[in-house]
Amino acid sequence: MPEMYHNGNRQLQDKFDTRRMADLMADRVVGDTISDGDKAFIESRDMLFFATSDAAGHPNCSYKGGDPGFVRVIDEHTVAFPNYDGNGMYLSMGNVVEHGNVGILFIDFEEQSRMRLNGVATIDENDPLLAEFPGAQFIVRVRATEVFGNCPRYIHKYQLVERSKYVPREACETPDPDWKKGLAEHAPDLLPERDRERLAPAE
Repeated sequence: MPEMYHNGNRQLQDKFDTRRMADLMADRVVGDTISDGDKAFIESRDMLFFATSDAAGHPNCSYKGGDPGFVRVIDEHTVAFPNYDGNGMYLSMGNVVEHGNVGILFIDFEEQSRMRLNGVATIDENDPLLAEFPGAQFIVRVRATEVFGNCPRYIHKYQLVERSKYVPREACETPDPDWKKGLAEHAPDLLPERDRERLAPAE
């Protein structure tokens, strides 16, 4: 693996006397491949947290949700997931277009475990996986450079109550959010044409 730590990491490791432990973690826990156990964990998740930064280094972190299996492990180095309709800002995905360095955090709140996957992301509007995700705009693929489990001690325990009704699903019409309906009524010109036509008030 390439050197994982920079001067900032080392400064704090030395201050709190964790350099030896950190070196052991980098050597024995952090890898660049996705194991069978990692695959099972990733593909059972229904959410992830996606960290990006723009060309100037300004950060952004977003939540991505779907049904279990919406993140696919393509091979031992690659994961893929769909990008669904959002607020139109494209903060995360615009950053990927600028440069693809990303971090993904997967958390199981019920079993209190988590995993990090860092890598290089690309987006593709013609990805062959697109047909498998109704409502997806494009597919994000991430080539892993670092994969490792994370200490779970501070994960709060939650239980799933209900998955979002807005996740696109096959043979099921996806409802529109109230904020889009409000724009359609009061400022329709702000909406993309596809939404403007669909949400136009009945005359």
